[in-house]
Amino acid sequence: MHILHLHSTFQSGGKELRAARLINVFGPKVRHTLVSAVPDALGAASAIDPQIEVAYPTDFEPLAGRPLPARLLRLARAMQGFDLILTYNWGAMDAVLAHAVFGSYLSLPGLVHHEDGFNQDEAQRLKTSRNWFRRIALARSAGLVVPSRRLETIALDVWHQPRGRVHLIENGIDTARYTRRPKPDALPRIVKREGERWVGTLAGLRAVKNLPRLVRACADLPENWQLVILGDGPEREAIRAEALRLGMAHRVHLPGFVADPAQAVGLFDIFALSSDSEQFPISVVEAMAAGLPVASPDVGDVAGMVAEENRRFIVGPRDEGGLADAIEQLALDPALRETIGKANRARAIACYDEARMIAAYRALYASAAGLPELA
Repeated sequence: MHILHLHSTFQSGGKELRAARLINVFGPKVRHTLVSAVPDALGAASAIDPQIEVAYPTDFEPLAGRPLPARLLRLARAMQGFDLILTYNWGAMDAVLAHAVFGSYLSLPGLVHHEDGFNQDEAQRLKTSRNWFRRIALARSAGLVVPSRRLETIALDVWHQPRGRVHLIENGIDTARYTRRPKPDALPRIVKREGERWVGTLAGLRAVKNLPRLVRACADLPENWQLVILGDGPEREAIRAEALRLGMAHRVHLPGFVADPAQAVGLFDIFALSSDSEQFPISVVEAMAAGLPVASPDVGDVAGMVAEENRRFIVGPRDEGGLADAIEQLALDPALRETIGKANRARAIACYDEARMIAAYRALYASAAGLPELA
């Protein structure tokens, strides 16, 4: 079986690591061709098992451009010869439209689209033109996957997708792998030293994650508290600049992308988000499985994801002062961190283990490909 993946970007992030995990689980009997709308944004490829056959063509029709008929036909022709097409987020939506317009004419395989959230330009308000575009483009898709209840509501009520097309599949992980405490030197270019405490996060370094806000929220913590941000992306220099401005560059660390979060998250003492927009961030599930308390704005499904004991540390969206207070309260109370961490771990094991997620994707992809099972 040969699957075509069309990504808005394949830089390190939650949706990319989930896609990589599914590719690994499907095993060497399934081949993959992977295209990023942002050329060379393929950082998450390092998370794919090298034994899996994955092609990264450089001559694929660009996913970005004006949606004119000739270009859409070229995109549709580029999707021929596969058994299943998987598209991801707004950056691949032109391909979804091309499939809707020319799919029957070219006998294209089934297409499943995934929407995991929005970039900075739609973080506060969805664009009407894009809502219409999605509504039209998704009309002939075999399925629309969303990870959060908020996105499910948008898909049904704003994009007017029929209930049978929309599939809510919450992100899951192998929770057992997060129970082991990593070694202090598990990360590149940084070692957790005796007496240090870490506020940590995993995120693509993009504007919508608003990581300078997290730097500011940690500025008044005691000197032994470090901020560790795992991920890569275009906002690296903006984060560094904010740390320098606040005189805390020596306490802000950017080790880069970590292919296996289970080898790193357990080094954190507090997990924090600062995003303007999220849906169902898999990094929160990873933090919960590692037994950490979570401080975050109330974005997407985060408040409903964490254990009840943790919910008072989920603050209002864009409430920077509230986020700083939440982090400080957790930093000053080790017993509270431990109590919340245990409750989060129990909830992650009970609700977000990956077995359910993998089974749901297997069934949907097989159905879209017209197969009894994915193999």
